[in-house]
Amino acid sequence: MSDTFDVRLTVNGEAKTAAVDPRKTLVDFLRDDLGLTGTHVGCEHGVCGACTVLVDGAAARSCLMLAVQANNADVTTIEGLAPDGTMSPLQEAMWDHHSFQCGFCTPGFMMQTTELLREQPDADEATIRETLSGNLCRCTGYESIVDGVLSAVEKLRS
Repeated sequence: MSDTFDVRLTVNGEAKTAAVDPRKTLVDFLRDDLGLTGTHVGCEHGVCGACTVLVDGAAARSCLMLAVQANNADVTTIEGLAPDGTMSPLQEAMWDHHSFQCGFCTPGFMMQTTELLREQPDADEATIRETLSGNLCRCTGYESIVDGVLSAVEKLRS
């Protein structure tokens, strides 16, 4: 049995401290240790994007990151996008455009897009498509997702 390491981080605005196995991935730590099951485990190879979270504001594949690498970081999961229960303009736009069907890919798309709109609130369609090209969806054909993000851009402008 390997030694554990103390990890201190902020998750969705709350300070967390835990002893973790040095081989435990961030996604497993979030889901198993913290009970934040909104972050989904898909391919476990960083390809599908379902496990995307924000680490210090930047989108990261939590299946490729060890929990110990998040020590002293600020992590935001899908649960952190509406802490008071009020949907963000992005969430409203995605809802309005029926952007998702089964929901498995939703957390990854939402987190990736949250980073994009924070950095480029006036992102154009080409930028949106390029940003989302690393996330996989088996249900929608992507058009409704892009439409939702474009609608969020409009909401942010007003």
